[in-house]
Amino acid sequence: MQETEAEFLKKYDRREYLAPLMTVDAAIFTFHGGKLLVLLTERCEHPEKGKWALPGGFVDEEKDASLEEAIQRKLQEKTGVKAPYIEQLISVGNNQRDARGWSVTVVYTALVALQSCQSFVDNVSDVRWEMYEEALKMDLAFDHIEIMKAARERLKQKALYSMVPAYALPEEFTLPELQHCLEVLIDKPIQKKSFRRRVEQADLMEEVGLRSADKKGRPSMAYRLKEGVKDFTFIRNLDA
Repeated sequence: MQETEAEFLKKYDRREYLAPLMTVDAAIFTFHGGKLLVLLTERCEHPEKGKWALPGGFVDEEKDASLEEAIQRKLQEKTGVKAPYIEQLISVGNNQRDARGWSVTVVYTALVALQSCQSFVDNVSDVRWEMYEEALKMDLAFDHIEIMKAARERLKQKALYSMVPAYALPEEFTLPELQHCLEVLIDKPIQKKSFRRRVEQADLMEEVGLRSADKKGRPSMAYRLKEGVKDFTFIRNLDA
């Protein structure tokens, strides 16, 4: 009589087989003061102890029912908030990236508004926002420099055909703030008229009221994102 699947699973012991280390990591970005910032954490244990790294950690089989739950749990531990936008980026695995052994990490990229988590980050000594350009010069742990670059490139592409970068801004923002954020992400200026026509025709934002006067003495309209922005894509890439 052939063995049933239930009988096979009952006696199956996965500990008899070697398995790679399984982690999740996230490149978390925000936009503040006209600069793109990335969140870094200082490693307090070996390997790579004392180095700065992208936030992440091991998948916990008891706490995490999915990879998405694992990365949101790690992000909340490091920022105190749930990321409003998060996307799986790449998977990286080999026998060289981690001194502990064969390692696989599933990498996500996320966007949060600095204001939503700054008080939490300010009160944690091993977490800090770093300007992206400065982070590139750092000796980050593992292969996190390459991961961070890949995440930055994904954001650049997103900026060309979606409104996703707006999640790096405060909940309420002005059109000039959104335009500047996009310009930083695509590394070049955007024509003001075509940009405003593009976002107005997409109807992805709603007015929330006038903001107090700027340096030129003129009030500006503040907006917030509507539902469905994450899944919206423009037919044409952004014209610069």
